[in-house]
Amino acid sequence: MATNLADQLRALPDEALGALLRLRPDLVVPVPSDLGALAARAQSRGSVARCLDSLDQFTLEILDAVRLSWDGERASEAAALALAGDTAAARAALDRLKARFLVYGAGGDLHVAGAVGEVTSPYPAGLGRPAEQLDARAAALAADPAKLRRTVLAAAAPARAVLDRLAAGPPLGAQTSAAMAEPVQWLVDNALLVRVAEGSRAPHPDGDLIELPREVGLLLRRDSGPLGELHPDPPAPETATRTQKAVDNAGAGQAMEAVRHTEALLDALTAEPATVLRSGGLGVRDLRRLARAVGLDDGPAALLLEVAAACGLLGETDAQPTARGVQASRALGAAEQVFLPTTGFDLWRAAGTARRWELLAQAWLAMTRQPGLVGQRDERDRPFNALAPELERAAAPQSRRELLGALGGLPKGAAPDTGGLLALLTWRAPRRARGREAAYRDTVTEAAVLGVTALGALTSYGRVLVAEADPDGDRDPLGIGPDGNRSPGGPSPAVAALDRLLPAPVDHVLVQADLSVVVPGPPEPELANELAAVAEQESAGGASVFRVTAAGVRRALDAGYSAGDLHTLFKRRSRTPVPQALTYLIDDVARRHGGLRVGGAGSYLRSDDEALVAQVFADARLGPLGLRRLAPTVLCTAYPSQRLLEALRDAGYAPVPEDAGGAVVLSRPKARRAPARMPALARLADPLTPTGLSGPRLAGVVEQIRKGDAAARTARRAPTTVRAASGGAVAGLTSVQAHSQALAVLQQAVRDKAQVWVGYVDAHGATLSRLVRPVSLGAGYLRAEDDRTETLHTFALHRITAAVLEE
Repeated sequence: MATNLADQLRALPDEALGALLRLRPDLVVPVPSDLGALAARAQSRGSVARCLDSLDQFTLEILDAVRLSWDGERASEAAALALAGDTAAARAALDRLKARFLVYGAGGDLHVAGAVGEVTSPYPAGLGRPAEQLDARAAALAADPAKLRRTVLAAAAPARAVLDRLAAGPPLGAQTSAAMAEPVQWLVDNALLVRVAEGSRAPHPDGDLIELPREVGLLLRRDSGPLGELHPDPPAPETATRTQKAVDNAGAGQAMEAVRHTEALLDALTAEPATVLRSGGLGVRDLRRLARAVGLDDGPAALLLEVAAACGLLGETDAQPTARGVQASRALGAAEQVFLPTTGFDLWRAAGTARRWELLAQAWLAMTRQPGLVGQRDERDRPFNALAPELERAAAPQSRRELLGALGGLPKGAAPDTGGLLALLTWRAPRRARGREAAYRDTVTEAAVLGVTALGALTSYGRVLVAEADPDGDRDPLGIGPDGNRSPGGPSPAVAALDRLLPAPVDHVLVQADLSVVVPGPPEPELANELAAVAEQESAGGASVFRVTAAGVRRALDAGYSAGDLHTLFKRRSRTPVPQALTYLIDDVARRHGGLRVGGAGSYLRSDDEALVAQVFADARLGPLGLRRLAPTVLCTAYPSQRLLEALRDAGYAPVPEDAGGAVVLSRPKARRAPARMPALARLADPLTPTGLSGPRLAGVVEQIRKGDAAARTARRAPTTVRAASGGAVAGLTSVQAHSQALAVLQQAVRDKAQVWVGYVDAHGATLSRLVRPVSLGAGYLRAEDDRTETLHTFALHRITAAVLEE
């Protein structure tokens, strides 16, 4: 059968062979050496199972019809179509099976790929085995159709209920209650059921299982058809209709919220890193702390953390002792790991809102994790933690693409109910959808949180994003457009579509008399950094509110701003007059800022204000520092200068550090970052499914297989004298060609530029033969060119055993 399939593949034109490889890309991982290897791989269990997983319910039903028409040697196309009603849809489904070579053959005779029976149900269409394979009494009853009908009609109601249940499929059952003993025994006694042995499925008079013969099942299906109820059309889910504008506006708002919450979560981790559990992942308490900090529930917070990690914005690094002393370092432990934003987080937050959302959404589509499991428990009753290794699910990216693809196939603005959407996915790929219901439901929730969907419908920019992420799309790997030019730079279509929906970033604020600062829109990155340095955020959204406090002004002064810089900042950014209270606040904090100086000497504290130094020395809140007075204006302590600075600031003072020369040292504190991580988008989720297998790449694969097949077939046609000289067993040949005679043939081939078969022994002692065109002969070597591979080979003359001109 494999040879027959190889011959059919060999007879295909390059376009048809390329179409097969496009439909089944796993056949070229790695590229097979010849068409024989391709045919063997196309009938292997793994490849056939992967191909069947991509077929819809009706195509699988037509495959069952072909299997039912199998007579032991071949199947009949006409008989298979007759079982399915011979409709246009049935013929189209059969063509799909032929295009994938799950079914192949010439004329009306069909063959089924060998592994189909191994990876599918042994009972096609839910019908049992023929009666002749089960029991002689059942076979005799099936041979008399009139008697078979009378026997079925004579069955009592309980016995008929058993028959109807088994006729619907599968045809195998077990007796589970004493009440069914009498009906089942009557059916067995009348040869309508056959007892079979469990495990072997072989007929057995005392077997634990019962099987319904195929002929009885076909009789019981006389109303619904031999294949039962067919499903040629996909189910139409009930949908609510939304306007696309309303969907896009709601989705754009949610996309902004997803970006803002992700940034807030990572900022919270920067301020207080979370410890990595010994088993991996984020603890429940840390997750709840982070969720409360940004105003989210645990589920959405876990999703955004998972997406941030997949996007390369969150990673793990070694914990370091903090500046607050030995207690803090013991709490973390030097050998522990903590979660921190990576260096890529700073680049991400500098991009526009639409671009940041696109990176998150792309990482979500590509990541092999299922955040919806967070909070649930495994089979050992242990909880699933966020960022834990147990959340890995290899099929997660495909589940997301399938569900979003089903949404994309509906009319724009259609919001289907979840149950109808799952039914549609089950029809599209019943083998693959089995067991993925929870993953599909999680995808619905996650897409809404990220703003890919809104109001239950797919957004326009989400539709573009899904199309860009399609692994089966015909994108040229070199990025060449349809007009032959390379794709231009600039934002992607998804970013452009979302940008049109988002409010434009603003570069100004509105300062109020109560020292609140209103930002009437999403701030530009530069403005956001300035506000983060000098003000505290009170609310976020389309218009965010900040408040200027003494602590915020002091923080800005510590970062290197001067009082004049802050006055200029608010005067330049504010569209309203700067209130006098804000000016007084800045000047008052700046007047007190730097009144105390802290330097490294263990450390010391000095000030020109003797009364201020006396106040600090007498402050009971600083007692744990063990301050000692060296002079009226100098204090010292055994703690480091950073610890002294923090203690003074916690007590309400405004000290500044200085270097050994007495110069003030002001700088923005540097946030710790974890090492950079590779985003999930750059990792291939499914190594057996190459993407972009089209165009020049596909043609090159087909050409390579053709060349390998030609070489394999040519090698098998070497002349008998060459094969005998190379150690091959050839009937009737008792001697080999003399070495001198082989050299004479090679010399003549060099003069005539003719092809010649050369038998030789390679460096490993293996006897081989090759068809080449000699180029030169001398210095103990033959140099010849292989026309098939266009390569030059060199043979040592003493290793050549035979040479025969190609006829």
